[in-house]
Amino acid sequence: MNLAKLLPLSFVMIAGPQILSAIFLATTEKWQKDSAVFVAGAGISVTIFATIGYLLSTGASDNGASNTTLDIIVLVLLLAAALHKFLTRKQSEPPKWMGRLETIKPKGAFILGFLLLGVFPSDILTSIAVGGSASTHGLPWWELLIFVFLTLLFLALPSLMVLLLGEKAKRAMPKIRDWMNANSWVVSEIVLALFIALTLSSLSS
Repeated sequence: MNLAKLLPLSFVMIAGPQILSAIFLATTEKWQKDSAVFVAGAGISVTIFATIGYLLSTGASDNGASNTTLDIIVLVLLLAAALHKFLTRKQSEPPKWMGRLETIKPKGAFILGFLLLGVFPSDILTSIAVGGSASTHGLPWWELLIFVFLTLLFLALPSLMVLLLGEKAKRAMPKIRDWMNANSWVVSEIVLALFIALTLSSLSS
């Protein structure tokens, strides 16, 4: 559970409508407030599900489940996340509801952030898998916050770009959005495949 392992999984968390929404919000009139509450809502959601995975694995371990059993559970979660990413890969354009983000209120942006990182099966499964893996390998709960921070950093990149580069970044957003929409699932599958391989290696050793 070091930085090199968590960074790619954090990308998996935001690849899809999550980062596309962040890009849309970064180009709105109230982009500072909208983006901030959007990321805050996402942070609460990711923390909750990663903690659930951590507590479930801790409870299972206390009840006599072996590390091998817990690793198998993590493997199943990762496989399920990879399958969901693959099945939902075909999307030629962003969802129509994203067009309404230009007029969204801060409360709506907060709820959107919470839901986007909390209702998508691949995100739930990835968060729980990270939490479960941390518990299985005896890591303290607070190390999950590194995963949460990295996920939120990726999610905040569009607004950070606008903060640093201004209008130049806003003009680049449509191209970034189109690339993410077309290719993010491929990167996610590669990352998940890597962690599936690492988990299999741990099981065989």
